[in-house]
Amino acid sequence: MTRSLVARTGTGLLILLYGLPFVWLVATSLKSDTEIFSATGLIFEPTIAAYQTVVNSDLLHACVNSAIIAAGTTLLTLVLATPAAYALARVKGLLVNVGLGSLILLQITPQPATLIPLYRVLGGWNLLGTQLGVVLADTALLLPFCVLIVRPFFLSVPQEVEEAGVVDGASRWRVFWQIVLPITLNGIATGATIIFFIAWGEFLYAITFLSDPAQYPISVLIAGQIGMYGIRWSNMMAIAVVASLPILAIYAFTHRLLRDGLALGSVR
Repeated sequence: MTRSLVARTGTGLLILLYGLPFVWLVATSLKSDTEIFSATGLIFEPTIAAYQTVVNSDLLHACVNSAIIAAGTTLLTLVLATPAAYALARVKGLLVNVGLGSLILLQITPQPATLIPLYRVLGGWNLLGTQLGVVLADTALLLPFCVLIVRPFFLSVPQEVEEAGVVDGASRWRVFWQIVLPITLNGIATGATIIFFIAWGEFLYAITFLSDPAQYPISVLIAGQIGMYGIRWSNMMAIAVVASLPILAIYAFTHRLLRDGLALGSVR
């Protein structure tokens, strides 16, 4: 009974902590410029003027750009992170500890510190000003994080299962694809969802490596509401609400997957 009460209280606090800012975001997007600073809390006369201003072809194009970058980053990150995580879960010894330590070090490296090296690399590959360059940069940023997320799921697979497949005549590659991968699919999908969420809202690499406004994702469009003569708060909040809708929709369909996957991954 006590444990249930604590769990419900914690859930309520989390909903309040994360739900209240979103409610405030939506409320601000429905206020006029004068009411943003004069209206008290949620008591105001709603207007959709901001949405009428920002919902246009530019916003749709920015959403498409964000989807392309996020999907490309997620796919490439999983292709690289999945075998790396499997290797770090199965190989034993000092090399694994060094590899895990390197991943943690890369994970805690500040993103701005990587701008100049990545700028030189992408410039050498003639990928500056392209969405592919942003995808590669985002992948480099999120790859260590994804490996650290997916590895515990491979650790949860008993090695006896793989040994049985080898005894039956399957190659190591076939064991990985037909036995291990289906078992850990829930964990890989969890990692993919988290990587997509992060890549969807990434801003620094996009604004640095892209030069054509037609290629900008929606995060840059939100920042564009900050101008020389002030901040268009209602427009900014309206774009932010629209940008959050795909993420909320994906989360609504995958929240059970995320919950079960993160719970399973935390075991190891």
